Amino acid sequence: MNTAVNVKNIVHSYGNNPVLKKISFSVTRGNFFIIIGPNGSGKTTLMRIISGILKPDEGELDILGRPIHKYSRKSMARIIAFVPQLEVVDFPFTVYEIVLMGRSPHQGMLGLEKKCDLEFIGQAMEFTGVEHLARRRLDQLSGGERQRVFIARAISQEPQIILLDEPTASLDLRHQVRVMDLMERLKKEKGITVIMVSHDVNLAAMYCDELLLLKEGQVLSLGPPNEVLTFQAIENAYECTVLVDKNPLGDFPRVTLVPEKYIKI
Repeated sequence: MNTAVNVKNIVHSYGNNPVLKKISFSVTRGNFFIIIGPNGSGKTTLMRIISGILKPDEGELDILGRPIHKYSRKSMARIIAFVPQLEVVDFPFTVYEIVLMGRSPHQGMLGLEKKCDLEFIGQAMEFTGVEHLARRRLDQLSGGERQRVFIARAISQEPQIILLDEPTASLDLRHQVRVMDLMERLKKEKGITVIMVSHDVNLAAMYCDELLLLKEGQVLSLGPPNEVLTFQAIENAYECTVLVDKNPLGDFPRVTLVPEKYIKI
């Protein structure tokens, strides 16, 4: 089975407000898959359903070829790691303690860490470049450092799939690229399937294997960046004027917003 996630006719509503309307797509194992779309298009809800946090009203969801409802919560945590958009930590945990939490799906009832747990923690912190912060409290870190700590925790779960909801949203340019480079390394060096929500269509185009463009809870376009990020699709989805051309860095599109003062009547 070469499919990591298979979504078929997923429907979800909040009360009388339909958010996802017959969503269907699949994600190939080992791919970097990015979900884009305007605010309110259902991106976060879709991620929460894939992670198992939410149950869809209708439809089917298979994870690694198996219906999601056949997984226990603990077995799901060994397969999928989820880094949500906003992570609130009320207690002054250290970086080491946060990353250690990722080992809980692999520990016994007493929750005692073994030698292998400590090895995975060290590897995860080294991979994300936060090992020097191990004894620092989370509230003492910058936004970019905190994000890498949460990614380290996800890696320490030993997942086959990692889900990230807008991990670069509040980061400066340097840290945005650093997070995206980390995801690229996860895919290439560890074979992890990466599924991410992003508002930055240009970063998405540079890194992803496939893009899913949503609008109003429906799939507007699905495929490689060159097929999805067209002038027509972007203007249809975001209802704004854009210029789409070839990015000078490679064979993928570049999207430029066109302010009203530059639009010729």
